[in-house]
Amino acid sequence: MAASLRNNRDFRLLWMSGLFAVLGTQMTALALPLLVLRETGSAVQAGAISTVSVTAVLITMLPGGVMADRVERRRLMRLCDLGSFCVVGALVVAVWLGSVPLPLVLLVAGAGAIIGSLYGPAAFGLMRTVVPPEDMGTATARLQARTATARLVGPMVGGALFGLHPVLPFLAEAVGLLLSTICVALVRTRSRSENRAGSAFSKAELTAGLSFLWRLPYLRTVLLVFGLGMNFAFGALTFTALTVFSGGGRSGLGGGTVVTFISVGALTGALLAPRLRPERHTWMLIAATCWFCVASALAMAWIRVPLFAGLLCAACMCLSTVASIGFLSTLLAVTPGDRVGRVQSAAGFLSSLVQPFGPLAGGALLTAFGSRTTFGAIAGVLAVSAAVVTFAPSARPGPEVVAAAEASKSAKSAKSAEAAGATETAEATGTAESSGPSGPVAEETRTEEVLAHGVPDDRTGTSEARPRTPDDRTGTGSPRP
Repeated sequence: MAASLRNNRDFRLLWMSGLFAVLGTQMTALALPLLVLRETGSAVQAGAISTVSVTAVLITMLPGGVMADRVERRRLMRLCDLGSFCVVGALVVAVWLGSVPLPLVLLVAGAGAIIGSLYGPAAFGLMRTVVPPEDMGTATARLQARTATARLVGPMVGGALFGLHPVLPFLAEAVGLLLSTICVALVRTRSRSENRAGSAFSKAELTAGLSFLWRLPYLRTVLLVFGLGMNFAFGALTFTALTVFSGGGRSGLGGGTVVTFISVGALTGALLAPRLRPERHTWMLIAATCWFCVASALAMAWIRVPLFAGLLCAACMCLSTVASIGFLSTLLAVTPGDRVGRVQSAAGFLSSLVQPFGPLAGGALLTAFGSRTTFGAIAGVLAVSAAVVTFAPSARPGPEVVAAAEASKSAKSAKSAEAAGATETAEATGTAESSGPSGPVAEETRTEEVLAHGVPDDRTGTSEARPRTPDDRTGTGSPRP
């Protein structure tokens, strides 16, 4: 971890808080359907858990972003952790007593998804206040590495604990949520929201994040192509690879190799990102990811070795993770502080919208036409995405995005210095406050000016109005395959 982040107490607490929460969630991600199978023996009822979770996330993602911009973010995160702890605690009691009704399991799955829709945008908003602009790329990479590690280790630990006793993985998640709550409570920084008139869930509030993304051609192009198109195609690719290289489900070793290598690729990408500074080369990384996925799909159509397929999937995931970190870093830098939650939720919503349909499409093609044709069709979809990212002018960051990001960084740095000076003065007079910075107000104003009026002309010092034609690029919400 970079020296400045190692010395950043609040970032360390946020990192550990997320580790405890995500690790617990990943342990029960496997244990929850296993519990339903054990109690009912019905694969349909076990599959309903995923359906409820995905539906709840898509319905509540945009309102969750609004809440993250309306409520003090640290407080909202604490409430989310406590709510999750209560829900999981109820499930622990039910499993311990030996009576686990399906409605309770679905309630736990749905409540967890809803709480996650609130927690995620609040955590991103608070992290933006905690982390200096120059460390944002490294901080984002560390968070991605944390999540990738939890996804790699969590299901294995959860399955092992479930084998010892069904209550153990849920008890472990409850303990993790309690530790997460304590870590968030110890964070000193506050990320205060701006009081605004009007209904919190009006159409304008719910669509504010989508409107912001649509206004910048770079952001909307990357999210539509890399977020929607690539997520859909990569979901179909990984499901097809899992099915083909597991012999239609007959070989756990082949399928397990593909899944494990995908997780390893995500972790490797997150660890490499700080060295590569992906925020400086996002367009090249996105284009390289798209074209490499095309080549991988074509290679898997002809080479039927599980280890080879796993390595290709790992390389695709590694590249996409690095590219996503660069995109997310730029998005956080260019987004006004009073709408970080809504913009992050909107980006996540767009990236997640079609992802569940990728495996369904891959399975349908595989059943109708066989593996070789399916891999070829997926390669064709990926090639279209790759061509758009490579040749469309709007897939590259235009001057509006670059200027807005630089304005955000400089304004936030100036405000941090001003806050530090004010704290020193207050301490000298014995009137220092215990709370952290109250939010980058100057940054929001400057960024909005850049986006609304154009890029300042260096020679005249005036603002040159630029039409918002497809000519820019930026992104968020980890639009990753």
